[in-house]
Amino acid sequence: MKKIIFSLFIVSLFSISACSQQKSMSGSKEMKVSEEVVPVSEYIAANNLGEYPVATFAGGCFWCTEASFERIQGVVDVISGYSGGEKAYPTYYEVGDGKTGHAEAIDIFYDPEVIDYQKLLEIFFVAHDPTTLNRQGPDVGEEYRSAIYYHNQEQQQLTEAYIKKLNDSGKFANPIVTEVAPYKEFWVAEGYHQNYYEIHPDNSYVRSVSRPKVEKVMKTFKDLLKPEYQQ
Repeated sequence: MKKIIFSLFIVSLFSISACSQQKSMSGSKEMKVSEEVVPVSEYIAANNLGEYPVATFAGGCFWCTEASFERIQGVVDVISGYSGGEKAYPTYYEVGDGKTGHAEAIDIFYDPEVIDYQKLLEIFFVAHDPTTLNRQGPDVGEEYRSAIYYHNQEQQQLTEAYIKKLNDSGKFANPIVTEVAPYKEFWVAEGYHQNYYEIHPDNSYVRSVSRPKVEKVMKTFKDLLKPEYQQ
């Protein structure tokens, strides 16, 4: 748990750090979402998503990455959750305390006839900074690490090849530190985390941290935006 520091300066910084502020129990999507942590298999069954391939990415606070991918054509659904660790049914606070090994992550269900995994990779490496170890902006900790959990050999090969291409190109000033590992399990986060960006546009963290990231994705991939997000 974060220590309480009696400094107005630190308090002001805290208000825009870590996506742990202002919980709302109304944070549910049109999809069926439980308020409790559940295996993603339950979510898939409840929402008839079994026919779609999945990409599992971790790129810092899942409020940001979820909103970025929700805007892309061919993305059927994005769900925020926890992946990469060992503990079953991890809670948000357990993940934040570093007790589970999980990262804040998203599962992206997509239509391969509209968008492919390669393009999702390209978006992912714009949506966050893959060169900072266990950190994204003001969010620090293993749960904010950059990671890709591949579901099959093709995803693994595409991921490793693209990371090599980016490193060789010098696009980033520092080497990419993204963890690349086989997918094990994904735990759907508590309902109040889902669709948080849309439900809480005036939240200080959303305004100062999430929105610039989402807008960067929208600007870079404007030709891929769903009609409702095109300007």
